[in-house]
Amino acid sequence: MKPQLLLPLLALSSLVPACKGDTGSDTDTDTADADADADADADSERYEFLDEDGESTVSNAGQVYRHALIGELKSWMGAVSERIGDGSYLPASVEAVEADLAFYFSCEAGLCEDLEVGDSTILQQLLGDISSGKNLQGKLAGNDDVTDHKDWDDGGFAGWVGATSPEGLVQEWFHTLAVQAFDQVNGTFLVDPTGQVVEDANVTALGQDLRQLTQKFLLGAISYSQGTDDYLHDDTEGKGLMSSHLAQEGKTYTALEHSWDEGFGYFGAARNYGQMTDEEIAAGDSLDADGDGLVDLVTEKSWGHSLNAAKRDKGAAVATDFSSEAWTGFVQGRQLLRDTAGEELSADQLIELQGYRDQAVTAWENAIAATVVHYLNEVLQDMDAIGTSDYRFADHAEHWSEMKGFALGMQFNPMSRLDDAAFSEFHTLVGDVPVLSSATDSEIADYEADLVAARGLMGTACGFDTANLGGDSGVDGW
Repeated sequence: MKPQLLLPLLALSSLVPACKGDTGSDTDTDTADADADADADADSERYEFLDEDGESTVSNAGQVYRHALIGELKSWMGAVSERIGDGSYLPASVEAVEADLAFYFSCEAGLCEDLEVGDSTILQQLLGDISSGKNLQGKLAGNDDVTDHKDWDDGGFAGWVGATSPEGLVQEWFHTLAVQAFDQVNGTFLVDPTGQVVEDANVTALGQDLRQLTQKFLLGAISYSQGTDDYLHDDTEGKGLMSSHLAQEGKTYTALEHSWDEGFGYFGAARNYGQMTDEEIAAGDSLDADGDGLVDLVTEKSWGHSLNAAKRDKGAAVATDFSSEAWTGFVQGRQLLRDTAGEELSADQLIELQGYRDQAVTAWENAIAATVVHYLNEVLQDMDAIGTSDYRFADHAEHWSEMKGFALGMQFNPMSRLDDAAFSEFHTLVGDVPVLSSATDSEIADYEADLVAARGLMGTACGFDTANLGGDSGVDGW
């Protein structure tokens, strides 16, 4: 049985009529040549690659399914207290809440495929219309196979004191939410340091927002981990960039093409991402490429980190172009694979492909790191408002948790420029809980200094312009 809390993933999506043009893409200006090549699988504005029969060779619906399922889990968590309040969700025990969370996480027997993910503007109405046989738990770092660059269940996982594995941390957060939700069923609510009742069961008295922590962490421990460490890495024979590039019987794509597409799918960009402006992408708009008046969640919607790439480009004090850099790397690498499909790559071609991969993954990491900086700056502004009428405990918890959740995910990229020492230092500085209004002035000042130092570590690792990092109070940066 499905849990009682079901919310549509998308209430409404805008169909954007205009295209991006040169903004945020590396469009080939020689359109005459492009138009003349009837067999050209894609230009730089489309991630679409056809075989000699005109059939698409791109397949990444499974990755979109997991993006959508993460969104459904987040929606369920966010609605818990409201539904308890109106009486539509009254679990009988802590274990009952945990079972409902497990429904989204494990998706046992495909039951979650009946979840409604669309309205009348969406092509796919149910999660199962996107793909089938998928879940979140099986693709979490440490759970899928033995090809990860670290053993996440045996001392490799870092960043949260006491957590010994990615799944262990997720289950810890689920349990805390379950306890707090069941307490609310029984009329017991937490009180924040300002003396106000905490109405959201996701927010702990320590200032952690479990919904934000979970969703942001899953984008790292599933999407980023799978994309960078599995499908785009080259450390294991027969996996990732070491997959076979020979034709597969019954498939329109080679194993290597499919691996590349799966990496692209976890980045989350729509296949017409290059035709849209950063403003459109950041707003969650969709471009109706096929003119059917509906949003295709597999091909026309952007998800996860691809959205944040556009948001950070849009908000940068000194111009960045993470969205275009990632897009161009993915598209040019995929074009190389289409051009060479059916024959194993030469040493030079593999080096070329690795270069495109490095470009895409570096931009992907930059988008995450810049988003960490963005929320770190929000926390600094929250702390600056402590003691004033502008301070909001719930905002403080949300911003800190978004920063922490995104930052935890950076360890899953085997090519990360934030090395183990810097990663450990960053998380030592930001800790596992924020410093709240109950702290002394000295403790608040010390933690603010630690946040600025942590931000500097991130900026140095990624080579960010200092103007994008912001000042001591967090203003003027991302």
